[in-house]
Amino acid sequence: MKKQGLIVTLLFTLFSTGILAIDHPGITLPVISPQRFTLIEQGASLPILCDEKENVAVKLAVQNLLSDVTKVAGSTPPLLTRPDAKRLIIVGTLESPFISQLVKQQKIDASLLKGKWETYVMTVVSNPLKGVDEALVIAGSDRRGTVYGIYELSEQLGVSPWYDWADVPIEPQQNLSIARGTYTAGEPAVKYRGLFLNDEAPCLTGWVKHTYGTNYGDHRFYARVFELLLRLRANMLWPAMWSWSFYADDPLNSQTASDMGIIMGTSHHEPMARNHQEWARKRRQYGAWDYVTNQKVIDGFFREGIERAKNTEDLITIGMRGDGDAPMGGEEGKDHEYVAQDQKNIRLLETIFKNQRRIIKDVTGKPASERPQVWAIYKEVQRYFDLGLRAPDDVIMLLTDDNWGNVTRLPNEVDRKHPGGWGLYYHVDYVGAPRNTKWLNVTPIQNMWEQLQLTYDYGVDKLWVLNVGDLKPMEYPISLFLNMAWNPTRYQADNLMEHPRAFCAQQFGEEQAEEAARILNLYSKYNGRVTPEMLDAQTYNLETGEWKQVSDAYLKLEAEALRQYLTLKPAYRDAYQQLILFPVQAMANLYEMYYAQAMNHKLYKENNPQANDWADKVEQTFKRDAALCDHY
Repeated sequence: MKKQGLIVTLLFTLFSTGILAIDHPGITLPVISPQRFTLIEQGASLPILCDEKENVAVKLAVQNLLSDVTKVAGSTPPLLTRPDAKRLIIVGTLESPFISQLVKQQKIDASLLKGKWETYVMTVVSNPLKGVDEALVIAGSDRRGTVYGIYELSEQLGVSPWYDWADVPIEPQQNLSIARGTYTAGEPAVKYRGLFLNDEAPCLTGWVKHTYGTNYGDHRFYARVFELLLRLRANMLWPAMWSWSFYADDPLNSQTASDMGIIMGTSHHEPMARNHQEWARKRRQYGAWDYVTNQKVIDGFFREGIERAKNTEDLITIGMRGDGDAPMGGEEGKDHEYVAQDQKNIRLLETIFKNQRRIIKDVTGKPASERPQVWAIYKEVQRYFDLGLRAPDDVIMLLTDDNWGNVTRLPNEVDRKHPGGWGLYYHVDYVGAPRNTKWLNVTPIQNMWEQLQLTYDYGVDKLWVLNVGDLKPMEYPISLFLNMAWNPTRYQADNLMEHPRAFCAQQFGEEQAEEAARILNLYSKYNGRVTPEMLDAQTYNLETGEWKQVSDAYLKLEAEALRQYLTLKPAYRDAYQQLILFPVQAMANLYEMYYAQAMNHKLYKENNPQANDWADKVEQTFKRDAALCDHY
């Protein structure tokens, strides 16, 4: 026994960097051992048992698990509805027949699941069902809890949540086993955790047109977004709304969200489960988006939204702003001109709250307090909040940042007692005054962590929404945001860099993690100084050498990123280029361009003919930018 234990220990040491999930890293290894539970042996994978009457969200996740196992093992495992094998993976919610039986027999600890929100348990059980010797059991407190457990196993198999959206390769494994034990991520700290696809034209809209041939996001597109969300343990989405209409464009969009277990919402200026485009496309028919002069039509518009959403989990946005993300009665960027109307608008919003909640009650047949709602305290609405306006007691009050990653309001001791709870709407992408930020990630890791930690410490834990623009290239801040939404206290100032390191290990392998995380950290740090949209030839001082210093820093970082790119296995290079190399190269090139422009202006004023050389350099950087973007 001692010799066998020594062999297992040596194998663990040899292969301990094989499979790296964000949670429970290192519990799966490409070895076979009696002390461990075998998942794959000689390319053969275990059957998966799932009750045929299980919730559709669970069954869809099981189908993805089958696909994941196939990619890893090279063979597709059988999907069973009866326990017809000696060794199995059993999947189900707490109330499903197989899991209920295990609870009744005290084979799994029901206290880890009962009454919990979106919680899973993954554990190895001996003799779980008649005729079954051993099984890995994934049980969930509810349908999303089970789905999260399924995708935890996928991560343990070596499938990154970003395998699709960032082309992260999946390493094949002939043998794979998991350490015996009971694993859970517990309950999420934040109840509703999601993303906002925003400012989606032309990048995301162009990609969708190219990929699916549609001028809108249909259910095929959104199914891929929903899968990513669930693999990252998110549960909510505000859909793209510049030119798209989630509900109207494709009736299957809402059904797909419901089937997969995603809670839909609408953005801060789209009340009552209606997309802005649903109004904009019929503006001539509907009239003005003005509750004072057009209440009857607007109330009818609101009612249709609730009628459509009444049998869903959709989180209903209440309140009202101006037409198309403008202030009430005003124009984007000119809020200061409408301050005199604040008290009138506060009284109007109080009326709107009452009428919206009456519609919710009438349509659902239940008190409005039984339907989750959110009120966004954004832009001019924040002034109304500061003047004392509050949402009804059961409504989530959604605080916001300043569009640049700095939280502007936090609830005081009295406000923290608000029964409906508090939320946060946070940006890594922004379109609006004074300047857009919609190209590359400009949020330093430390800044996001500090702001989210501060927010959570002040009791903001009911809803977190991240504005991610086109979704790409915001992969890392999305992961950090959603990981913190699940467990905000896991990372502190002294271990924060473990997160980008774990992220990079999952995408590129353990041996590349340290260097990739260093580059990722420096890149976000440099970008946080001045956003690309704010940068110009006058940003830095030429005379002191400051311009050359910052430009050289980016060039050095680009050289380091390219050096690492060349050391990667070819299969990992696409993912690395998307997540690390392209953002660094694009910003380095932009700095070169503005530095060259600054030199051109300086030498021109000095009547120095070398100014022309720098003008040529500017032209070269324009061409290189086009080439980089085309390749990306």
